[in-house]
Amino acid sequence: MGVNLKDIVPHEPLDFQDLRGRVIAIDALNSLYQFLSIIRQPDGTPLMDSHGRITSHLSGLLYRTTRLLEYGIKPLYVFDGTPPVLKKKTIEERRESKKKAGEEWKKAQEEGRLEDARRFASRTSRFTDEMLSDSKKLLGFMGIPFIQAPSEGEAQCAHLCRKDDAWGVGSQDYDALLFGAPHLVKGLTLSGKFELSIVHLENLLKGLDVTREQLIDVAILVGTDFNEGVKGIGPKKALKAVKEGRLGGLDLDFDIDEVREIFLNPNTTDDYNIEWRNPLGDSLIEFLCEEHEFSTERIEKATSNLEKSLKEFTQRDLSAWF
Repeated sequence: MGVNLKDIVPHEPLDFQDLRGRVIAIDALNSLYQFLSIIRQPDGTPLMDSHGRITSHLSGLLYRTTRLLEYGIKPLYVFDGTPPVLKKKTIEERRESKKKAGEEWKKAQEEGRLEDARRFASRTSRFTDEMLSDSKKLLGFMGIPFIQAPSEGEAQCAHLCRKDDAWGVGSQDYDALLFGAPHLVKGLTLSGKFELSIVHLENLLKGLDVTREQLIDVAILVGTDFNEGVKGIGPKKALKAVKEGRLGGLDLDFDIDEVREIFLNPNTTDDYNIEWRNPLGDSLIEFLCEEHEFSTERIEKATSNLEKSLKEFTQRDLSAWF
């Protein structure tokens, strides 16, 4: 879910051509949960093969990634690792919320309220170990690099940017900015639901007249995945309190330094290899068509588009993409 800073973070409009030649580190689970929420039947049931295995995430990952490549964008996916201990409560709350949404979904289905059913269904998405493994397998067959982060995926994305292995981070959440990502690209969903836009960290800090450390404090007051925040304080009030130095006068029921540490010194890794390769067409057919019953014609077309886009990339020196 991430921190809610939308009221104080201005977005600059962006065109896909502006991202041509850029390596974008994408928060993988953020994207995959979008696929599970959006790619569903009219009654909210996710796409499945005849064995009852969900395929919404595979469909979304294949076609969105192919489209990004066609726009000249080089996607690099980053998967979450072990969450910080402070995130445990947030995870439990999300699990309970999904359980309640599932009950409402079933009730709406039984009563024939398809619109309500689909709305509740979008809140029930659960990602299993098998789905995670299949997503990585698909990326491997597509020739798209991915990295397993030791902890928070967006922290690893920001780390890649600091090392010049990526230009920006693709996510709908603002957390990447708190982790120090220089450019946050929102709206890479290609669904039309979200407008493509960008937030430049340097411009944001100048505009708000704060440091990154102060922006982190603003987020903490609002509430992050690692703390509940202060009741009655939204982004604007939090910004005012931080700039006026009133943090010490607030009644905080958590260790603010412990939360700060997650953003300022996150657990990341340098143990990775980034390489875009030609897709393995036969493996894609076997995995998607023979195993999960995708249309052979559509997968062959997607593979052809992948090959064409990736061929253009491999003909250039990687340094030209930054």
